[in-house]
Amino acid sequence: MDLELVLPLAVAALSGRPAADWERPAGPVAWTCRETAEHLADDLFGYAAQLSPPTPPLDGYVPFRVEPMRDGGPASAIWADPDAGVEGLLRVVEAAGGLLTAVLRAKGPEVRAFHSLGVTDPSGYEALALVETLAHIDDIATGLGVPWDPPAEVCARVLARLFPTVEIAAEGPWATLLWASGRRDLPGRERQSAWAPDPTVRP
Repeated sequence: MDLELVLPLAVAALSGRPAADWERPAGPVAWTCRETAEHLADDLFGYAAQLSPPTPPLDGYVPFRVEPMRDGGPASAIWADPDAGVEGLLRVVEAAGGLLTAVLRAKGPEVRAFHSLGVTDPSGYEALALVETLAHIDDIATGLGVPWDPPAEVCARVLARLFPTVEIAAEGPWATLLWASGRRDLPGRERQSAWAPDPTVRP
């Protein structure tokens, strides 16, 4: 499972930076590196929750209470305890990812669940989790000043699942995925002002 491959790489890339660095802005987003990691954990947790009921909802999200910690911050249902430091923050990301991978393994391909971009299946939810992880880890890595270069084959599979009409550029799958998610320019292509992955089930 690609998510099981990517999450340990992501945690390893971000480990070892002092707590003060995590208060820097995260790349192009309006949140700190810490807030962006919490948002990612919340996404992974929310996807697990959406798929996990015996009959997943098709008409809306599981109604957890979500709220921001500050004006302009991400609205989330779960937060890391700040007293647990960076190690605790990354453990929350790992735990949320572990919950999602367990649910993905337990659910068959016939399962359907609501997402605001379209009703999807476990493969769609894994791809959505991957694009959130790949892009937001890049945001955080940019803010922390550390390298992040995920596996090209994983990026290619995410593009094929969520952006089936996007042709991989000469710069490679990772650069193409960053372009498709509105995070970088590519020669000869208009910059994406908004990203619109398509997780719906295809034949």
